[in-house]
Amino acid sequence: MSVPEVFEVRISRQKAELPLMIVALFICFVMWSIHYAIFGWVGGLVAALVSLLAAGILYFKLKGEYFIRVDENGIGWRQNLISKKIYIPWSYMMRVDYLVYEINFQIKESRQVVSFATSGLEDEQTEALISRRMSFKPNFNFVEELRWRGLLHDIMPETEELLQKEQVTGYCGFDPTADSLHIGNLVPITLLIHFQRAGHKPIALVGGATGMVGDPSGKSDERKLLDAETINKNLEGQKKQLMQFLNFDEGSNKAEMVNNYDWFAKFGFLEFIRDVGKHITVNYMMGKDSVKNRLESGGMSFTEFTYQLVQGYDFLHLYNHYGCKLQLGGSDQWGNITTGTELVRRKAGGEAFAITAPLVTKSDGSKFGKSEGGNIWLDRNKTSPYRFYQFWLNVADEDAVKFIKIYSLKSKAEIEALIESHSGNEHLRNLQKELAAELTGRVHSAEDLENAIKATHIFFGNGTREELLNLNESVLVSGLEGLEKFSVGSDLLKSGIPILDLLAQHSTIFPSKGEARKMIQANGLSLNKEKYTNHDGQVSTDDLLHGKYLLVQKGKKNYFVIEAV
Repeated sequence: MSVPEVFEVRISRQKAELPLMIVALFICFVMWSIHYAIFGWVGGLVAALVSLLAAGILYFKLKGEYFIRVDENGIGWRQNLISKKIYIPWSYMMRVDYLVYEINFQIKESRQVVSFATSGLEDEQTEALISRRMSFKPNFNFVEELRWRGLLHDIMPETEELLQKEQVTGYCGFDPTADSLHIGNLVPITLLIHFQRAGHKPIALVGGATGMVGDPSGKSDERKLLDAETINKNLEGQKKQLMQFLNFDEGSNKAEMVNNYDWFAKFGFLEFIRDVGKHITVNYMMGKDSVKNRLESGGMSFTEFTYQLVQGYDFLHLYNHYGCKLQLGGSDQWGNITTGTELVRRKAGGEAFAITAPLVTKSDGSKFGKSEGGNIWLDRNKTSPYRFYQFWLNVADEDAVKFIKIYSLKSKAEIEALIESHSGNEHLRNLQKELAAELTGRVHSAEDLENAIKATHIFFGNGTREELLNLNESVLVSGLEGLEKFSVGSDLLKSGIPILDLLAQHSTIFPSKGEARKMIQANGLSLNKEKYTNHDGQVSTDDLLHGKYLLVQKGKKNYFVIEAV
């Protein structure tokens, strides 16, 4: 739990006991001397008692009623007895330890911070927050890291300076349009990973509420609205995937996951347009590219038009309740993000920041993230680990140089060394292999990576029959994806089918039996990675992999699969 950057906490001046006691005794001595000289012993005694009482009140008042106000300019401190506020830097405040020795952090009940005081914030959490923010040194310059990786598109002024001087809480949103994230989501995920590695605190927001509206950004047509059951199913799938990329378990900057449905569920329409809508003008909203582009291409519904307000309120809510000052996202989200920063400024009187990454494209200018078969998903049931590995293995040489910087977590020195070794040796595809290995291992597992490499070696290298037989069925099926497939009845295979009939009649691997016979005689046919030389032979279920599949290799590069059905 975090708190906003402007709040007040009480401090205790334990080390001031001795100075205060000396002052109190001195006051007593002076008062006694004056009254003794004028009124004698009786007057001196009364004066001493009164001055002791006054000194005691002053002592306890000064000891317990100091407040410090934390804001972007430093620390302002005051005490209740004297209505005066003095602003001095935190670093100097910490050096003057007789002023601040033991700090008892308590949220001051005031109009500015009452929402935080009632949101369950504990004294220890406030103390930890102040300690983290004021003594923070980033592990590296986050903005510079994005810059050399090609992950920086837009950034608000003073954002880099903020990230260098204090630990910042930042968030990125993911709308549940499907029950799995895809490789297009890897860019915002990578932003959060680097953000946390730099020492900052990431929040992953899943859009249970925004998913019901649909983001018009980058879309030419309105999204199909999803029902609550589908959205909840999608949310659960995405939550599980996000958990594997960030550290949610330990550390002062451990990640948090929130669902914006939690604060929108009880937010009435009239309340929303009254408390939120009045702070953003229609002219401001019409100026956003996502709105202008849709209006030019045929218009947009009121539902989509208000999406930027809904997303903007997310930022305001996280600012108020989590101390979140930064939103990360793709460049198409800039309009929505800046609506959030405006809401923070106008409604909360605070300052919020934004960073966006460019939309990733291929070297030919086309959108990156899909293969000929559609999206490349992070869910193994939608895109197998083998197919996922193959996707990265087959990126173009020009794209490999770009993508290794964007998606790899390797250091700058390591990546530059890989790129240098790749130059002039592109045929070895070492850069693609490194990229495919790192991402497959991160998204799936080391075992999945090992199986994908084995399958690649079998299908595209010099794999043996034994290696093929040892592949488990799921990896085998993944490896067979994309091959031309023929189905043959299981009953026919049980009794055995002549090899020439199988190749030329039950399939079209060869145009005729004569062509098939010539290939066999020329030692150009392999079944399940083993040369087949008997043109009078038969194939039965005993020859099938896992009782279902027969891998046929014609020549050096032509593969086919026959499946028993």
